[in-house]
Amino acid sequence: MKSDTKITENEKKEKTETTAENEKKKEILSNELKHIDMKKFNVVPLIEEFENTAFQARNLATAAKIYEKMLVDKKCSVILCLAGSLFSAGLKEVVYDLVKFNMVDAIVSTGAIIVDQDFFEALGFKHYVGTLLTDDKILRKHSIDRIYDTYIDEEELRICDETIGKIADELEPKPYSSREFIIEMGNFLDKFKQQYPAAENSVVLECYKKGVPIFVPAFSDCSAGFGLIEHQFKREGREKVTIDSAKDFLELTKIKLDANETGLVMIGGGVPKNFAQDITVAADVLSKFVNKEAKMHKYAVQITVADERDGGLSGSTLKEAHSWGKVDNRWTQMVYSEATIALPLLASYVYHKGAWKNRKPKNYNKFLSE
Repeated sequence: MKSDTKITENEKKEKTETTAENEKKKEILSNELKHIDMKKFNVVPLIEEFENTAFQARNLATAAKIYEKMLVDKKCSVILCLAGSLFSAGLKEVVYDLVKFNMVDAIVSTGAIIVDQDFFEALGFKHYVGTLLTDDKILRKHSIDRIYDTYIDEEELRICDETIGKIADELEPKPYSSREFIIEMGNFLDKFKQQYPAAENSVVLECYKKGVPIFVPAFSDCSAGFGLIEHQFKREGREKVTIDSAKDFLELTKIKLDANETGLVMIGGGVPKNFAQDITVAADVLSKFVNKEAKMHKYAVQITVADERDGGLSGSTLKEAHSWGKVDNRWTQMVYSEATIALPLLASYVYHKGAWKNRKPKNYNKFLSE
């Protein structure tokens, strides 16, 4: 009896400790991050004031005007490049609206933005306001991951990983471009939208509906990677789903060859920036097979805090990119500003100027499937 009593007391103690830990985790993850709605504020007068100032305010005004030119130019296809922890920082709705209102024709992104942040939230999970002054050992103890001053629940992130693996399990085992796989992610959200009502504001789902291709050149470098290695591990010795990065490159190059003109809106740098810039060179390589001139990107703006002095800046400034035959040097602008400040202003400007009202969806997903 004494032994049974001891076991019961230990169980009660463990249960009490578990309850306390759960309450502590809830307390840490109590302040939900909110996404910026750029439709609520009209920054056109502010940007026009910036135009007559200096430094990055004037650069941002110039970039906004160039983005507007892309949207006015009916021959231009707009490619949006995304890098950094943008959606976890509150910028998901800004990008969602750019897609919804036909201001973007293709997206090139890091995997974390599309999978760990957008698809993750579409499954009903959240990002939370945190602080960089926290004790990371405490966060680790409670399975909370920190992205500078925001938090994400690692246990929920594992569910996102597993969901990607389940999507792969249901597909025909063969190579896919990241674009093709992300279409299946959109199809999953559309098919189970009653189960996942938060998907209503998902960039992945909106792109799926409008035929806007999403390319993630380094697809395994995110939650998708964990889901895919589980899928491949379980199917060892058998055919399996793989991601063909060369097919990504070919598909985006086909878009470049089909488009009369192209414009780049680059938030951050990294692989997405280089990938989107390189398609002009790739188009030139393929031009001999299609008998069509390969043009440089006609327009380009980049928002970044990177520096070029060490040969970095994720490849080059836009001016330097001209020497590679990637970007024409007439309508370009570098903006040295942090994305959470500059992107909402840039997006709000082009939204309220209204040039998007005369644009129609390009539906490049349909084009690439033909």
